[in-house]
Amino acid sequence: MKNIGNTCWFSAVIQSLFQLPEFRRLVLGYSLPQSVLESCHSRTGKRNVAFMQELQCLFALMLGTRRKFVDPSAALELLRDAFRSAEEQQQDVSEFTHKLLDWLEDAFQLAVNVKSPGDKSENPMVQLFYGTFLTEGVHEGNTFSKIETFGQYPLQVNGYRNLNECLEGAMVEGEMDEAAASQSVKYGQERWFTKLPPVLTFELSRFEFNQSLGQPEKIHTKLEFPQTIYMDRYLYCSKELIQMKREEVKRLKEKMELLQQKLERYMQYGSGPARFPLPDMLRYVLEFITATPAAARAAPPPPPPAHSPAHTPALEVLPQPSSILERKDSGTEDGAFFLANSLPQQKSSSQLQPPRSAAEASDHPAPHVVSEEELKLVRTCLQRWRNEIEQDVQDLKESIARISLSIEQMYCDPLLRQVPYHLHAVLVHEGQANAGHYWAFIYDQTRKRWLKYNDISVTESSWEELERDSFGGLRNASAYCLMYISDKVSRFVTEEDDDSEVGQLQREVEALSPELRQYIQEDNWRLEQEAEEWEEEQSCKIPQMEPSPTAESEELSSDSGPDQCAACEQSTRSLSSEHAMIAKEQTAKAIANTAEAYKKNGVEAALYEAFHEEYSRLYLLSKETPTPQNDTRLQHVLVYLLQNNAPQQVVERTLLEQFADKNLSYDERSISIMKVARAKLREIGPDDVDMEEYKRWHEDYSLFRKVSVYLLTGLELYQNRKYQESLTYLVYAYQSNTKLLLKGANRGVNESLIALYRRKCLLKLNEAAASLFVSCEEARVAEGISILNELIIPCMHLMNSFEISKEDLDAIEDMRNRWCSYLGREDMDAKLQMKLGELLPRLLDCSTEVVVLKEPPKIRPNSPYDLCSRFAAVMESIHGASAVTVQ
Repeated sequence: MKNIGNTCWFSAVIQSLFQLPEFRRLVLGYSLPQSVLESCHSRTGKRNVAFMQELQCLFALMLGTRRKFVDPSAALELLRDAFRSAEEQQQDVSEFTHKLLDWLEDAFQLAVNVKSPGDKSENPMVQLFYGTFLTEGVHEGNTFSKIETFGQYPLQVNGYRNLNECLEGAMVEGEMDEAAASQSVKYGQERWFTKLPPVLTFELSRFEFNQSLGQPEKIHTKLEFPQTIYMDRYLYCSKELIQMKREEVKRLKEKMELLQQKLERYMQYGSGPARFPLPDMLRYVLEFITATPAAARAAPPPPPPAHSPAHTPALEVLPQPSSILERKDSGTEDGAFFLANSLPQQKSSSQLQPPRSAAEASDHPAPHVVSEEELKLVRTCLQRWRNEIEQDVQDLKESIARISLSIEQMYCDPLLRQVPYHLHAVLVHEGQANAGHYWAFIYDQTRKRWLKYNDISVTESSWEELERDSFGGLRNASAYCLMYISDKVSRFVTEEDDDSEVGQLQREVEALSPELRQYIQEDNWRLEQEAEEWEEEQSCKIPQMEPSPTAESEELSSDSGPDQCAACEQSTRSLSSEHAMIAKEQTAKAIANTAEAYKKNGVEAALYEAFHEEYSRLYLLSKETPTPQNDTRLQHVLVYLLQNNAPQQVVERTLLEQFADKNLSYDERSISIMKVARAKLREIGPDDVDMEEYKRWHEDYSLFRKVSVYLLTGLELYQNRKYQESLTYLVYAYQSNTKLLLKGANRGVNESLIALYRRKCLLKLNEAAASLFVSCEEARVAEGISILNELIIPCMHLMNSFEISKEDLDAIEDMRNRWCSYLGREDMDAKLQMKLGELLPRLLDCSTEVVVLKEPPKIRPNSPYDLCSRFAAVMESIHGASAVTVQ
């Protein structure tokens, strides 16, 4: 659907509804008796009917058009006045959807009133989109109960992890037990769905007003949602079972909270400000206690036996006996005798060596002194305590996991899986509250996969991409609306799509009213007219290479007759003469090889020989396998014609004009051959060659050469890091090349090569523009904005107007994300944020506005050798290949 300027919100909603066959059938089959139309006098009623009629026409075109996209302008014009301000850049999609359903309900009510006045239960919009819920509660000690109708059901996002948590939070508020009813200070209520609509729409509240800043903000937190949701747990008919399960969940959560608190005491152990996991602390103490003591690492070898003469010196390292005896009860020599007798009997005397000073100790912490008995005791205790604690922690974790699993599976009861709803559409917003872009993911029942509807671009997608773009939390894109459909609707969709998609669409078109079928036929006829007018306009605007003075179509003598001066032929001859002039060196070589034939058999024999020699050479050249470094089409127009299967008459006349070129006046033989060739050209009449067709082939070759020059210039500039100049050339190369490729794969150059470097160039420029913008220097900010407005945004719009590749789409998303990441940055002042808000709508909203890029400087054709050499050099640099010799 065409974006006519900040209307992506309209496209996302309407596409999601159009892809519901039942809704589509209701809209396309809408009709009112003439008497009802005449009796409808209210301004609102007339507006609603007018909108329904425009929506009908829009849906009819979406069903049967041959266009790539449809224009919703007429329907949008009726909607604009309904919003708060037509000047707002971002429409409130929730507000729009509410108004849309209201208008549709009112429009269908006019038809219902004919049979059942005032009975809204018969309204098909109410039946499809509206449900009811019962609210039961306690307020200031008083119980209350009421039934309400809903269309879009609003859900808060903040504080919830998934859709079921959102729903649970919306359905239960406060305390609802009996004790609460007797206390006036208590408040609580429960909601229960009493009737669910076939199309169940959840509105995710991702926008809130920031009181301190005085402006709306977007909530970017992550929220998961399933492809199938079971609504049994929210239905009034399941009330008793659900209340029991909620009580059980409450009890389990309380128990789990106690276990988590206990686990926390293990994992955050300590009495000071710093706390650590107790199992780790025990393990660290065990590591410390079993480390080699510092004294042992620094101690000398063990002392020799007591009877050894070396025994006495070994005692010098021990304290003097007197220092030890002072700690004994006896100060006599008996104490010294005790010391002397006890020392040799110590089995671990080396572990009792006194430590060195702290400065001499190793970097590795270890006990200074520890005996085997101490080590054994402490190790045993620590190991046992650690094992006990680790077992306790493991038991707690397992208990918490079991309870968590019980809570998760609480509603997996088969009795609570009887009312499934399947995800039909996800409406996504990217950006901030005051600026952004909308698109939709819609499940295609025929293809059994997700499609992404992004204005005029519809591409195949996946659940993984949907998750990335819709769940939120990763970047500035997230779902704001979820559309689920019941099994009944799903079955209807499946039955509708049993046959081929084309066959189903054809049957729907045939089932339309005669007026709508005529409307589609007229629009398709207008498309054909527009296409013819466009082709005619483009044929007048085919980029022409500037001919050099030597390419003027003037005659050397009076050989040409007056019948050769028609405008078409003059134009054609100008182009073909230019192509002949480009090949003059090759022509001269061919003529030079005819010297013998010229002497023996005359000028006609020489022309015949040169003609066939050159044709054979070019034919073989056209059959060569192309390589990235060698495009033989650049060497001669005939190679281009032969590779594209041009008519033989076009090929032969083109080659004959090569020998009739006035630039061949080298010598008498060349002039003679040229004159004979010109005479033969005059003999070729309109019945022999279609000159209009001949002209088109040469126009295509001129455009092909111009595309090649644009591409080569762009690549050369890219390699020199002149990205701004390079992008303009590459964009023009791509746009012009697209026209050629419509006629055949060999008419233009490699599209993927242009697209690759256009994309690389665009990403480089976006990086530069973003860096300039966040520099906060006025001149640099202005430069960044200028690059964005004059190059990046126009190029992005042009890319979106064609069959865009996944690589280009990903690049555009990356560029958008870069700018969106600056939203709300604290280090960016309010003035810069305001400028960012002005830029984002154009950057994010790829509307099909008129895009004008500054045209690159004029280019002049080079000789075929020069152009081929440039091509070979650039390709060699890009592909790392060896140079190619031009034949």
